[in-house]
Amino acid sequence: MSQINASASGTYAFDDQFKVNRLGYGTMQLTGEGTWGPYDDPNNAVSVIKKAVDLGINFFDTADSYGPWFADRYLAEGLKSASNRDEIFISNKVGQTRQGPGVWTPHGEPNYLRQQVEVSLMTLGIDHEDLLFLHRIDSHFSVAEQVGELKKLQDEGKIKHIGLSQVTVGQIKEAQKYAKIDAVENLYNVSDHRDDDVLDYAESQHMAFVPWFPLNTGKLTGANSPLAKIANKYKASPAQIALAWLLKRSGNVLPIPAGTSSVAHLEDNVAAASIKLSDDDFKAITNLGVSNR
Repeated sequence: MSQINASASGTYAFDDQFKVNRLGYGTMQLTGEGTWGPYDDPNNAVSVIKKAVDLGINFFDTADSYGPWFADRYLAEGLKSASNRDEIFISNKVGQTRQGPGVWTPHGEPNYLRQQVEVSLMTLGIDHEDLLFLHRIDSHFSVAEQVGELKKLQDEGKIKHIGLSQVTVGQIKEAQKYAKIDAVENLYNVSDHRDDDVLDYAESQHMAFVPWFPLNTGKLTGANSPLAKIANKYKASPAQIALAWLLKRSGNVLPIPAGTSSVAHLEDNVAAASIKLSDDDFKAITNLGVSNR
């Protein structure tokens, strides 16, 4: 474990200045139950962030709605002493409101989006967002209004890259009329890759594709399951194979396993960066999941 490092996952360049290791870290579970309230051990949350940096992770994904705000606070504290802070890239999200545990309500009113960006900058202690996702498109406001406001903030120097979360190809194309879209974050994993068309479009447009819920293996696990057999072949866990599959799927895929609230779990995930699946095993795993293809 002492030699594992996220750099083994390869790199992705957002621009001429920022290149990140593809295996990142998602902060969603550094909160209370239902992604609500504080994490039960804040000091441990900060320690895990620090360990992630030590293991070569330089791409962190968070959102104002995680807590709300608690995950951002732990992330800011964990990165405060990082010697390579200038090389760490944060993707953030705005556009969801919270009314309690497990409750998420999109809100894309332009002034609200601007407010959340401004508060996020203060909470994270930064002067610009490296990557800012519209967490959900709100049907009560036009795409032009929502993405247009993010473009205004980008023009003001407060956002470097704009992304969209949980969208279709059609919605991406609509958003591209109003701003350059550099990333997409959708549900995607070895068990459920129905958004293959979104990933393929993102790749064709040189957009990063950030799969959320990347460790979900659904019903593909079990002692005699095909995924478990492949995992045994590589002396790995099914979760590690799920991450290795994502990394092989396309060079623009940046997995951000969340729920990593212990150092041991974090190390286990990062070890997946070194697993190189054969083409045959990759195809076999692909055929196990649910896809629109």
